[in-house]
Amino acid sequence: MKLADLDVIVTSPPAPGWGGRYWILVKVTTDTGITGWGEVYAASVGPEAMAHVIRDVFERHMAGENPENIEMMFRRAYSSGFTQRPDVTVMGAFSGLEIACWDILGKDRGRPVYALIGGLMNEAIRCYTYLYPLKHHPISEFWTSPDMAAECAAEMVRQGYTAVKFDPAGPYTLRGGHMPALSDISLSVEFCCKVREAVGDKADILFGTHGQFTTSGAIRMGRALEPYSPLWFEEPVPPDNVEAMAQVARACGMPIATGERLTTKAEFAPLLRAGAASILQPALGRAGGIWEMKKVAAMAEVFNAQMAPHLYAGPVEWAANLHLAASIPNLLIAETIETPFHDRLIRGSIKVEDGFVRLSDAPGLGIDVDEEFARAHPFTGSGLHLQMQEAPCDYVNGNAFQGGAPADEG
Repeated sequence: MKLADLDVIVTSPPAPGWGGRYWILVKVTTDTGITGWGEVYAASVGPEAMAHVIRDVFERHMAGENPENIEMMFRRAYSSGFTQRPDVTVMGAFSGLEIACWDILGKDRGRPVYALIGGLMNEAIRCYTYLYPLKHHPISEFWTSPDMAAECAAEMVRQGYTAVKFDPAGPYTLRGGHMPALSDISLSVEFCCKVREAVGDKADILFGTHGQFTTSGAIRMGRALEPYSPLWFEEPVPPDNVEAMAQVARACGMPIATGERLTTKAEFAPLLRAGAASILQPALGRAGGIWEMKKVAAMAEVFNAQMAPHLYAGPVEWAANLHLAASIPNLLIAETIETPFHDRLIRGSIKVEDGFVRLSDAPGLGIDVDEEFARAHPFTGSGLHLQMQEAPCDYVNGNAFQGGAPADEG
């Protein structure tokens, strides 16, 4: 069995597009007619340019290869151009293709992917969700409303979730780490207070920041949030600044989580060695794929750290995340996004029930991709999957972050 053909489909969920402006799906077919699906979570170049990168990686390193030889194909891509170092764009392309290889191998053997990477460790995978506006919430007001967030959190707990995430401490600016405005600290404290009151001890609260603070700014923010016992303080400083993250971890009484913007074990290992993070959040469509993150999970286990696969993309990456989650002993939780578009794209083949996912023994990723539906919703905008703002932190009028892909942009 050899990898023979590749198709790249860029599909776009309707505004406000939870999961980003578009999702890059890859469809890989073998010379025996088996089709595997993967998803590329990479946002540094536009989807048309990324499609060319994906095809180059496939044709250069994977076409004609047995899909079993994942280690060899990874080393080819990782070493391409005489680099042998993490490259977020190349590894993003490889990650989606690698996921498709596992889907193929599972279908060829009639077994789920988790059975091929160690077997079923976790029958029930605990999931968390971001707090997204409920139907009656004005979207533009939701992101700075602790009361709406608390109402949404209570509803998520009613649906069975035992953890919810929110990130009211914006802006997310391309200018690098900044000192948070006092108004942002106050708003973040009010969010934590109101959400904690709404959920009590029935749910963990997860606080996101997306790497926006200086070291001292992150410590300031973190100490203000400690009384509400967040399960984690997510990416408090830029993700490649390991020592700064370690300083925050030592100064704050909260677990530090990070990893959605990292790729390969070469970027995750320094965090573990430095004691900078106790929770790793790989996005499998960027981080190197399923096999590479299985290695990272093993490394994390040695350091008594846990895994919490990240999702801000489509349901194909979600499926890959879940198969990894099902197979590892140090799973904490997995992110999920529930929208009608996500569900329709895989024809409801994976469901969150009472806050948990229980994977079936269906072969491969266990998903039924609606290819016609994906092609019927092409991306026609000009923005990237996610974007940061150029304007700096506003210390006078306050800040409001509406996600990396606001409904009125791109």
